[in-house]
Amino acid sequence: MAPRVLVSDELSETAVQIFRDRGVEVDYMPKLGKDKEKLAEIIHQYDGLAIRSATKVTAALLEKATNLKVIGRAGIGVDNVDIPAASKKGVIVMNTPFGNSITTAEHAIAMMFAVARQLPEASASTHSGKWEKSKFMGVELFNKTLGVIGAGNIGGIVCDRALGLHMKVVAYDPFLSEERAKTMGVQKVELDELLARADFITLHVPLTDKTRNILSAENLAKTKKGVRIVNCARGGLVDEKALAEALASGHVAGAAFDVFEVEPATDSPLFNLPNVVVTPHLGASTTEAQENVALQVAEQMSDYLLTGAVQNALNMPSVTAEEAAVMGPWVKLAGHLGAFVGQMTDEPIKAINILYDGAVAEMNLAALNAAAIAGIMKATNPDTNMVSAPVIARERGIQISTTRQEKSGVFDAYIKLTMVTDSRERSIAGTVFSDGKPRFIQVKGINIDAEVGSHMLYTTNRDVPGIIGALGGTLGKHGVNIANFTLGRSDTGGDAIAILYLDEPLPEAVRLDLEATGLFQQVRPLQFEAA
Repeated sequence: MAPRVLVSDELSETAVQIFRDRGVEVDYMPKLGKDKEKLAEIIHQYDGLAIRSATKVTAALLEKATNLKVIGRAGIGVDNVDIPAASKKGVIVMNTPFGNSITTAEHAIAMMFAVARQLPEASASTHSGKWEKSKFMGVELFNKTLGVIGAGNIGGIVCDRALGLHMKVVAYDPFLSEERAKTMGVQKVELDELLARADFITLHVPLTDKTRNILSAENLAKTKKGVRIVNCARGGLVDEKALAEALASGHVAGAAFDVFEVEPATDSPLFNLPNVVVTPHLGASTTEAQENVALQVAEQMSDYLLTGAVQNALNMPSVTAEEAAVMGPWVKLAGHLGAFVGQMTDEPIKAINILYDGAVAEMNLAALNAAAIAGIMKATNPDTNMVSAPVIARERGIQISTTRQEKSGVFDAYIKLTMVTDSRERSIAGTVFSDGKPRFIQVKGINIDAEVGSHMLYTTNRDVPGIIGALGGTLGKHGVNIANFTLGRSDTGGDAIAILYLDEPLPEAVRLDLEATGLFQQVRPLQFEAA
């Protein structure tokens, strides 16, 4: 059955056609985002939801979205999506951070020119029939110092354009390396130094607890007198009231804002102040950008629903289509390893340690970790998936550790998962053979070669005669067919295990009969997702 997507905000017809061309059913209802009740009534029918800014994806809406797998935001901002709630529900949230990057960066540069030369006021004055040439004395950008707060995607483009204007550029970004700064041609500085040196300051960071009011009254007081401030990123990064006071005092010479603490902004402390340029969140508002992000979100959502490729996800590791093709069997294996130990454990988990050996150590480990954790968590919460599992693990205080190592044995690659509780450690290792099928290759340090099936039986015992007969005889008596039978032992007379791949789930009567023999320390039926 083809996946089904709802488009609840305005999206270009070309983007809608991409869904159809890729084999995704799509319902285009561009006004539905503003009808909360109707949206909540029908959202359960869809695997995907494509939105812009009008649709509000709340926790309440997500509760109704019982089949939803992915939300795609055509644009960079996801303030209208409850990402924590989506993560707990296992819904991937994607945005399109690159489709409007140039447009937003250009708007910031345009705003900087506008406030440097007082263009809006000069234009309004001239339109009114005045000729106030001497009133609008501006400043050049040439040779001025631009302070860029946030030198990522959009901020990096602003840096490049500013260098083209022969400005000196200093950047504050905790994630910017010295090497990257040197490549960009900018100087990396701490925030206080940027505030003290910059003639213009432009912000290009998301709104988080750490960045909220990054230009507070205290930090505005540290700026160079006569500074001009541009914000085309997010409302709330600058204390608007404090900035208005700094503008009134003359400490700040001008400001240009495209975003505000409350939007739509019908009132702001910055309105009607001299040399303050304001626009209604136009950063991404060009024909090219709107088309680009629409096409991008359609491609991304289609890729995920049809191939499992994850791009620009905000709550899950990204996996390219190429990676998805190569990693598919390994993701399945990681999930099986997690499912094995998860079903074997009846007490709280303290830690999960995952070892990647050989070729698999070079793959996308974040995605493999998510698959393994999801496998574990499904034992107690069947609705868990790769999105929600890491969230659940964090909430439970489970420590996750990952180790890479070069090829160390006969297998080109393998994964070993160890789960730690208060009373024990339980480990299992597996690999993927050339046929693409996952195999269990070690349990409790005992080497085996067990194909993974939907219905399995795991037993532990002392290495004594009669085990094979007891297993075969008991299952045969109840009419349960064995597809595959694997044995392993630590040494003669020591610990031994058996893993049986069955054609059907193990009846409870079989388990009880096996336990009644007294030969087994453990008799555990296991279920795995079909390949």
